[in-house]
Amino acid sequence: MRPLLLSILALLMAALSGCGDDFDTDQARLCRQAIPPLNQDGARIEIERTATGPFRRALRIYYLVQIGNGIARQRSVDCLFGTRENGLGRPQLIGIAADGRPLPDASFYFLRRFYLEDRGDPPPDPAVGAVQDLPAMPSALAYGVQQGLNALPSAAIYSLLACAYALVYGLTGRIILCFGEFAALGALASVVGVALLLSLAVSTPLTGLAVAFVVAVLVAALHGFAMGRYVLRRLERSSGQQMLIATIGLAIGLSEYLRLMQGPQLRWLPPVFNTPVPIAHAGAFVVTLNPIATLLTLVGLGATLGLVLLIRHTAYGRAWRAVADDAPTASLFGVDPRAVHDVAVIIACALCGMAGVVVTAIYGGMGFAGGFSLGLKALVGAILGGIGSVPGAALGGLFIALFEAGWSSAFPIEQRDLAVYLLLAVVLIWRPGGFFGDRELTPRQV
Repeated sequence: MRPLLLSILALLMAALSGCGDDFDTDQARLCRQAIPPLNQDGARIEIERTATGPFRRALRIYYLVQIGNGIARQRSVDCLFGTRENGLGRPQLIGIAADGRPLPDASFYFLRRFYLEDRGDPPPDPAVGAVQDLPAMPSALAYGVQQGLNALPSAAIYSLLACAYALVYGLTGRIILCFGEFAALGALASVVGVALLLSLAVSTPLTGLAVAFVVAVLVAALHGFAMGRYVLRRLERSSGQQMLIATIGLAIGLSEYLRLMQGPQLRWLPPVFNTPVPIAHAGAFVVTLNPIATLLTLVGLGATLGLVLLIRHTAYGRAWRAVADDAPTASLFGVDPRAVHDVAVIIACALCGMAGVVVTAIYGGMGFAGGFSLGLKALVGAILGGIGSVPGAALGGLFIALFEAGWSSAFPIEQRDLAVYLLLAVVLIWRPGGFFGDRELTPRQV
């Protein structure tokens, strides 16, 4: 089997190294943002079309520029993107040419460093329509709406992971501390699936997303089945501390497993459908909607709602509630608690795989060590909502996302994680059972 395994790994690495050869929407937007400083102040710019430049990895944009009441003339800008020496990693802008004439190194450095990379005041995109044509709203409301829209992807991610924690804890009363690593596993699996699809030259953005979800869910569910069968089942009679320590060790093992599989470089997916759509404005501030973030938020929250309906209205849901309330009595009525637990672990890991796809598709990628903090904050959401309650965990994940967005808009973002964990401490002091649990530290029915 070793030669076959090496051949499969070589195929995957070749597909990954070819991933991202096309220009994505972020690169096209960055190239458009470089157009205004190349023209006079106040010039009207109209984007005509995008084409491939004269060199490999060069993007050319044709546009019309009009100064005052003069005649509009056509110009072009070429943006050259390069990758690291090994061909992996997200392409970076390494050169700009205006009408075929490259910018001097000093001019390009100042343009990129102090204009294009200005996160405090991002440069305008000439492809965005006039602000005056958008509905107007008060500044405070516009800022709040934008922060709420920014929190939607995080809400889907945290809700999926929090439901995974609650689904297993409701049956066993044990916390599995490796669900964040399963999200990282799903992220890597989605990149591999899309890379293989790209190598077949039959890829479209929608098919790429569909393949990413299918591969991530299957890989995460398969690894979850192995975890439930060979790790959790052997510890079903152990104490909570033993289970906690075992799953921490499993998380470390999964993280190292991912590091060996993908290497230290970040595997990323080219962004699709992420061109911001302006929906309103407050003066110069424009409220935008990210199409891919909205779509994946609906998918993630839809999966969360589907899990809630599964628990409430299906035969498996009735068996899950019976085992959660009283496993010995449920077994007397023909319910197999071990089978219910195995299915719950598989579903939970599949949800984690979906969360990994959402992270990868929106933010471009997820490192092998990125699952720990993600899973820990999702666990905070599950505890806030009421650990063991699937609907409560989903709402807890939504609350954590909104809390992070509100904190980031008003306070230093460097202290955001500290604020989340402080919120957990406050809730554990005043209401240990969470929002939908008991006020006291007593066993409760799920």
